[in-house]
Amino acid sequence: MKPYHIKNLAEILSAEIKGKKDGIVEEIYIDTRTIFQPNNGIFFAFNEFQKNGAPFLKDAHQKGIRVFVCAEVGEKLDNSVYLIVKSPLEALQKWAKFHRNSFQIPVIGITGSNGKTIVKEWLNQLLWNDFSIVRSPKSYNSQIGVPLSILQIQDENNLGIFEAGISLPGEMDKLEDIIQPNIGVLTHLGSAHLENFKHKHELILEKIKLFRKVKKIVFNAENEDVNLLLHEIYSSENFQFFTFGTHETNTLQILSATETESGKEINFKYKSAIYQIQIPFKDTASAENILTALTTLAALDLDLEKYLSQTKNLLPIEMRLEIKEAIRDSILINDTFNSDLHSVKVALDVLAQQAFPRKSLVLTDVLQSNLNKDELYKKVAELVNAYQIDDLVLIGEFIPKYKNLFKTEARTFDNTDDFLKTLSLKNVHNEAILLKGARPFQLEKISSILEKKSHDTVLEINLNALVQNLKFYKSQLKPGVKLMAMIKANSYGTGSFEISQTLEHQHINYLGAAYADEGVELRKAGITLPIIVMNPEQSSYSSIIDYKLEPEIYSLRVLALFLQKLKEKSITDPFPIHIKIDSGMNRLGFRPDELDELIQSLKQEKSVVIKSIFTHLATADIPEEKEFALQQLKIFDEAYQRIAEELEIQPLKHALNSPGIIHFPENQYDMVRLGIGMYGIADEESVQKQLKNVATFKTVISRISEIQPGETVSYGRRFRAEKQTRIATIPVGYADGIRRSYGNGVGKVSIHGHLAPIVGTICMDMMMLDVTEIQCNEGDEVILFGDNLSISEVAEKMGTIPYEVLTSISSRVKRVYYRE
Repeated sequence: MKPYHIKNLAEILSAEIKGKKDGIVEEIYIDTRTIFQPNNGIFFAFNEFQKNGAPFLKDAHQKGIRVFVCAEVGEKLDNSVYLIVKSPLEALQKWAKFHRNSFQIPVIGITGSNGKTIVKEWLNQLLWNDFSIVRSPKSYNSQIGVPLSILQIQDENNLGIFEAGISLPGEMDKLEDIIQPNIGVLTHLGSAHLENFKHKHELILEKIKLFRKVKKIVFNAENEDVNLLLHEIYSSENFQFFTFGTHETNTLQILSATETESGKEINFKYKSAIYQIQIPFKDTASAENILTALTTLAALDLDLEKYLSQTKNLLPIEMRLEIKEAIRDSILINDTFNSDLHSVKVALDVLAQQAFPRKSLVLTDVLQSNLNKDELYKKVAELVNAYQIDDLVLIGEFIPKYKNLFKTEARTFDNTDDFLKTLSLKNVHNEAILLKGARPFQLEKISSILEKKSHDTVLEINLNALVQNLKFYKSQLKPGVKLMAMIKANSYGTGSFEISQTLEHQHINYLGAAYADEGVELRKAGITLPIIVMNPEQSSYSSIIDYKLEPEIYSLRVLALFLQKLKEKSITDPFPIHIKIDSGMNRLGFRPDELDELIQSLKQEKSVVIKSIFTHLATADIPEEKEFALQQLKIFDEAYQRIAEELEIQPLKHALNSPGIIHFPENQYDMVRLGIGMYGIADEESVQKQLKNVATFKTVISRISEIQPGETVSYGRRFRAEKQTRIATIPVGYADGIRRSYGNGVGKVSIHGHLAPIVGTICMDMMMLDVTEIQCNEGDEVILFGDNLSISEVAEKMGTIPYEVLTSISSRVKRVYYRE
């Protein structure tokens, strides 16, 4: 970021300065969890949202921040400067607008419902050799994300590509004022955020406000609603349309789009010439996004033919960053999607968050930069030097020449193969390893060696989707309501530590584990959040106490035994416990007729402190049983009141699970417990539309064979071919968590977006599919559930619930974690 003097910045923000006016700021932080070795950083403490940012000033100060933008100071921190404004968010936006006005570079503004980030990244992949591009990091397109993106513009940049996303009426006015695009790009329009608008027409009108001052507009002319509105509003001679579609009047006239073995072949006409491109994707959305990018190149007045051959090498943006289990108690962070300065910083932040004693980095030449080599690698070294790196490997033609700039002594290699010749696996142990580089260096060769071996079947966990779901449920809470996240049963089968670490970074209040062992493992892994053990077994009391877990107390027997264990271990400080009330579930908890004895047991007891009193609803997700749930809540209210009054305490009160948060908002009390909803599953259709899929169960085709009419498949010969049939075998069976009853035509899987029925009996380690109507090959990807085939659909076919499907996925199925 371009340095700003504090005094000048105060003038730009119309801020009152408290503290010294000298000094500069070079880095912006809005979240204390992302602060690692800041260099002249400034922290914005937002007060516009549900959670006031002022309490985080102290945390930011402890991590090295000395300049703050806030609405109120509170406790004054040593050697700090405060820029006092009414609205920190508006101040950030004002700063970004000032910064944008300091540059005259061409700027592309992208909006739409889907495809904004993909189009932006593909434009960058096509153009980075010819332009010094500044673009939105990740999916930074919100009221905060856009100004943060704009503030990244540097003197050397000669093209900007920025996303703009809105969810409410009136938001685009502010974003347009900040981005000030010269070219407007409209991607696919879907139903996202439609719930906040009267109709789709109003949503489109809000989005295209981004184009009010542009000269050129790029869009898909096949969308009639968009076509009509844009021509109606922007039809004057001041605007020039660049479109793609099947009609001959389009800038790119689509002549044909046919599926091939490796993707799609698209033929189109441009300026009287006919062109053919190959793309490595088969889905319609990817084809639309690539055509949007190519039409944008035409709007930039570039030689389109020069870039057409590159379309076959475009990379899916989902391959950004993945976290995998590695050999010898290590983890592997694989980030080989692109290679620019910002992505290096993002990857290093992820490495810094890992709780491992050793940190290793394999870094290649940084290809996507137009800086001269001396300046570029000076900046790269400064970035790396700000982090703990115990083992540094530099690979490439240029970066090894600058090894003396790095404070960690580096091993250098011309290429990945040379490095692999020296790699000794016995030296890998209990460390976090980051592979960061560009595709040409084939760092996946290193990944395949270090990765903990497993078969081709994996459960992919999208940590970004998890966070988005968490934020949705937080938005449903009343101010001040705390949140407990349930991570029992290995976080519903998705992996306890990785999920818990992500949740801890989101500042939730509690974790809920089923058994003490789950909590102990999290403590050993470095998780510090309060953890409630929902089913504390007698044999686990010592571990609960030793690892500072907090037990649920559900009976007088459990209370007596736990009190005895506290005495045996000579615990003097009051130990936190949580009292469970049985209000009608008839599972665990104190019934109303047991409260007198409970209260008497606790009245004189000084060795424990009650942190919360709670109950569990039996029918929170069953509308026709609402009266029963309300009766449970009435019983719980009375029980809580009795305990609180008799013991003169006011502990946290909670009763609601994921569906309860939605159906009983008036009973959120002091805290709610979020479980299955966090993983993208809801019983309410309107809520389900707001959630993102978190878990994708996938494998690959092992073998494809042709069978003739009359031939049979699998045990029991339950499938008999009526015609010549292509049978695909995949390496997933009931030992991986897919029920045997899901076979014989009951279940389906997704291959290239097409559903293939499961035929014959599901085996322990394999199942067979009818792929006669699907163009596919051995080694192709198969989705058992995910975005296009939901866990809920699979559960319904199996005759069970999503909880059971997700938690049944075998531990032998490797979990792979993705995040931006």
